[in-house]
Amino acid sequence: MTLDELVAALPSTGLDGTAFPRRLLGAFRRRSITFCNGMTDDTTIVYWFQSRSFTIDLRLPEGAATPVTARQGWTGNTLWDERTLQMSWTIDRGYQPRNQWPEPASLVFIGNSVLEFAPSGAYVEDWRQQCTRGPLLGLRLYSLLDETTGQTHAMEGGLVMAGDHAAYAQSRLPSIDKALRGANSLSQSLAEGLATERQIESCEVSIANGGQTITHSTQPNLVGGAIAAGDFAVDPEGRITLTRVIDGAPCRLYFSLDVHVPDFAFDNETPGTPAARAWINDERDHLLRNAGIAR
Repeated sequence: MTLDELVAALPSTGLDGTAFPRRLLGAFRRRSITFCNGMTDDTTIVYWFQSRSFTIDLRLPEGAATPVTARQGWTGNTLWDERTLQMSWTIDRGYQPRNQWPEPASLVFIGNSVLEFAPSGAYVEDWRQQCTRGPLLGLRLYSLLDETTGQTHAMEGGLVMAGDHAAYAQSRLPSIDKALRGANSLSQSLAEGLATERQIESCEVSIANGGQTITHSTQPNLVGGAIAAGDFAVDPEGRITLTRVIDGAPCRLYFSLDVHVPDFAFDNETPGTPAARAWINDERDHLLRNAGIAR
C-alpha cells in the first residue's frame, strides 16, 4: 500500500482532544530567529510539523552540507499550558543526545506567522505556516520488529502530512541511543568511539515540500527520494505498519493514528478589529504596495 492509498483507507478522527489552538496545526518554516544580543539568523533550514499530540522538528545550519554531528531533529510529545499559553515538549530520543531547546514557547499569532518568544528573553522565532488546505494526518511511530531476528525495539518518530507537505521521523535503535547518552555531544561520541558516523546518522528526520519527495533530511542521501518509503498496511488488529529495509534487515514499523482530517483549512489569518481592517484598506496604496504572503 502506498502512502496515498493508506491516507485514503484511514478513518477520519476529527480534532477532539487537541489541547492547543488549532492554528498551530500544520507545517511551519522558520523565517528567522533573533537573539537578545541583537544577532539574527535567517539562513538555517528549520521546519516544525505539528500533529494533534506530537511535533516533528528539523534543523540544518548548512543544509545538505551540515556536518553529521551538527544536525538536529526530534519528535516530541506536545504539552500545552492553558494558563500561561505556553507550549513545551518532552523529547526522549532526538538526533542530538541532549535537548538543546529546553525553554517552553510563549506564542503570539499574527497573520500566517507564529511568533515564539523564549520566556527568558533569549530569542524570538518567526514561524510561517506553509499550508492552506488539504489533508492533516499524524501517525506516531512506537515500535519496530526486525523480521530476521524476531526482536522488537521501542522506537520514537512519526509521520505528519499537512496539505502538500510531509515530515517523517525515525529514531535510532535503542542500543545506539543508549551509547550516545554517555557523551555530552555527538563530536565527543565520535572521538571516544561510542558510535560511528553511520550509527549517528541512522536517526532520520526528513521533510518533503510540495509533494512527497524529500527536500531536506538528516540523511542527505535520502534527498530526492520518496518520504516514508516502503509498503504500508493495516494489520488485522488495526495497527498501521510500514515495511522497509533498515541497515540491511527487513523490518516492520508500527504506528498509531494520532489525527486524520482529510480536508483541513489551515489558519493563515488572525482577527483584527473593524477599525484595523478599515485602516489597512484605506492605506493599502502605501501599506500593501510591496506586501505579499511570506512562507
